[in-house]
Amino acid sequence: TVYDSFHIGHARAAVAFDVVRRYLEFAGLRVRYVSNFTDIDDKIIARAQRENRSWRELTLAYIREFNDLMDSLNVKRADRSPKCSEYIPEMIEYVGELVAAGRAYVSDGDVYFDVPGFAEYGALSGRKIADQVAGASGRTGDEADRKRHPADFALWKSAKAGEPSWDSPWGPGRPGWHIECSVMSSKIHGPAFDIHGGGMDLIFPHHENEIAQSRAHGDGFATFWMHNGFVGFDFKNLPSETIDAIRREQPEAVDEDGN
Repeated sequence: TVYDSFHIGHARAAVAFDVVRRYLEFAGLRVRYVSNFTDIDDKIIARAQRENRSWRELTLAYIREFNDLMDSLNVKRADRSPKCSEYIPEMIEYVGELVAAGRAYVSDGDVYFDVPGFAEYGALSGRKIADQVAGASGRTGDEADRKRHPADFALWKSAKAGEPSWDSPWGPGRPGWHIECSVMSSKIHGPAFDIHGGGMDLIFPHHENEIAQSRAHGDGFATFWMHNGFVGFDFKNLPSETIDAIRREQPEAVDEDGN
């Protein structure tokens, strides 16, 4: 999600999966490596508004920075690097199919996935629906009153004043965070592909939600899941302002003692 500069945690994931890719190619396998950019998102919109810049200008700048840093690490460029904003019509179609199938519902211009209606939810992470904390991702906004169940997640978000938006059958809005991955994967790889990668922090709820919406749509999605670990270091030796910044971005990463 290109709302800020690339950091060492991103590098960990990029290098880890570059190694996987290079080994598969070394072993003689044909590899299609896809790494997408989320270029429309709550955090992107907020950053662009603070800096009085367009969301396109902001995201393109961070994508260029990302690619330059990847090159400096000798990480091979992906075969495809789709952007969320390039697949909005396909996302609208996909969401409409989930609504038509009774897997999602419309509420005040938003569209939500019916999590309790998907019996396999939690299979990847081993977590139960009751474990999900509403609003933990920082992407839920004020939608609690519009959802049938706290675990339901947004497939389409109605537009607020001054936000970028696209026309849809449910009114102007933009895609939710999770739907983009399922749609771009299905359009580039087809309904099923071999390996889905990412950091451990994405297992729940992001990857769990991807599985739910894809399988509910009738897609096989990923056969294997691989997750890289975190970069570990001693928080106590960091400046207090750095710890405060980490706490704002990832509250679960720092305890009350700054550890």
